[in-house]
Amino acid sequence: MKEFFDNISRYPRYLISITLGVLYGAVQPLVPLLQRPTTAIALIGSAVAGFLFLTFTLQAMLDIG
Repeated sequence: MKEFFDNISRYPRYLISITLGVLYGAVQPLVPLLQRPTTAIALIGSAVAGFLFLTFTLQAMLDIG
């Protein structure tokens, strides 16, 4: 039974490492774009626009606000 709980206790660490790896892999190609002001503004603007789009879409779908 101890082995079962040892295996179960490994899953949260696995989930955290997978999540951090995906985030690192997604952000790493975008770092060079932040070096120039023009592309940095465009990248930040796109991130804000995407967040607002997601927010407004979820609000409309869930009838919030």
